[in-house]
Amino acid sequence: MITFALRCEPEGHGFDGWFRSTEDYEAQAGKGLVACPTCGSVCVAKRLMRPAVSSSRGGAIAPEEAARAVAAMQAMAREVRGNADYVGPNFAEEARRIHYGEASPRRIYGEASLPEVKGLTEEGIGVLPLPSLPEDKN
Repeated sequence: MITFALRCEPEGHGFDGWFRSTEDYEAQAGKGLVACPTCGSVCVAKRLMRPAVSSSRGGAIAPEEAARAVAAMQAMAREVRGNADYVGPNFAEEARRIHYGEASPRRIYGEASLPEVKGLTEEGIGVLPLPSLPEDKN
């Protein structure tokens, strides 16, 4: 089941709707079967909503808890970026040089492809993906 945050277009009333899939919502809305519980309007649109994040316990994480987790990951990324050298697309090469003693040990971050990350991991070189930050999009 998927929960969609919905709103009626004429009045802007917000409400939630449960559907089996996006296709199920689209089919019902297209036939005028999705109506605002406040005013009855069938002119309904999906609102912007946070994605559901599953927990290891099998349930969905509350939006507030998900927001805290995202904020914590972003804080970690800022910490790494503030205390490490940016090596750009040379990350895999530089990580290997440091690991094998060919370069001075230091903290680094940069870009690496999935095959490069897999190769580093297979060689026993620890890597951790950093989440993108809001300021990256400016």
